[in-house]
Amino acid sequence: MDSAHLITTTEAIDPVFTFIFVACLVLLVGITLVTAVFIIRYHRSRAPEPTSQVEGNIWLEIIWVALPSLLVLAMFYYGWAGYLALRNVPEGAMEVTATARMWSWTFTYPDGRTSPKLYVPVGKPVKVQLVSVDVLHGFYLPAFRVKRDAVPGMTNYAWFVASKPGSYDLFCSSYCGTGHSAMITTVEALPEAEFAAWLKLGAAEEKHPGQKLLEEHGCLGCHSLDGTPKIGPTLKGIWGRNVTVLTNGAERSITVDEAYLGRSIQKPNADVVKGFPPVMPAAALKPDETKAIVEYLKEVK
Repeated sequence: MDSAHLITTTEAIDPVFTFIFVACLVLLVGITLVTAVFIIRYHRSRAPEPTSQVEGNIWLEIIWVALPSLLVLAMFYYGWAGYLALRNVPEGAMEVTATARMWSWTFTYPDGRTSPKLYVPVGKPVKVQLVSVDVLHGFYLPAFRVKRDAVPGMTNYAWFVASKPGSYDLFCSSYCGTGHSAMITTVEALPEAEFAAWLKLGAAEEKHPGQKLLEEHGCLGCHSLDGTPKIGPTLKGIWGRNVTVLTNGAERSITVDEAYLGRSIQKPNADVVKGFPPVMPAAALKPDETKAIVEYLKEVK
């Protein structure tokens, strides 16, 4: 399908919203005005006794049955057409898998590359396969009028088109636990040439196995590598750092070493850094994977 003639999700949803909003506004204003007129005209001081002798009006009854029925049918038609537009993915759409977990997103591309942000080319439809590894999450892109659930054990999907370059917020719309409000990332819409360069750079870039594991298991959703505060302590310069932890409710000071890092990965609530909530889930990692992460964290300065 030619992207120049492609109806985007935004173009499918906005007219429906506008139609329903305007219809409701007209009804609100009309009913309010009629009510005000009746209150004034038929106030007890003006008409202490009922004077109307009308028993019925067939045309009035037809109108107030027909008009609301037509209005509801019109809303249904536009709503159904908008729903079909959201579910019918255009041919040639680029496919990306979004893996949701408490409390982060991981995006996997056809070449196997992963990223905590969703990078997409401008003007090209993108189909996002939605997968959850733990609880119910919601894939919500306000800028593109897209919101679909990521349900454990069920594959769902959504699609959208970024019509212009920019950074767009991506939220989790379903309450998924303590860190729900921090489960935020972005869609980075790049011109096609820049997106191709990003993909090429990713293919050529050789990442440390530990970094790959951190990305694949969503660790970077709660822990930053650049010092930025998140739900959990930053991983920047963590090796050899002196920290105060709570162990069985008691405070103690320790120096971050291999034993501490390995224990924090396998049993995250054994020693909780003071000032952070004990909400980190245990990672399903093999011993060699845990070792690879520890070796990588030694290098994060």
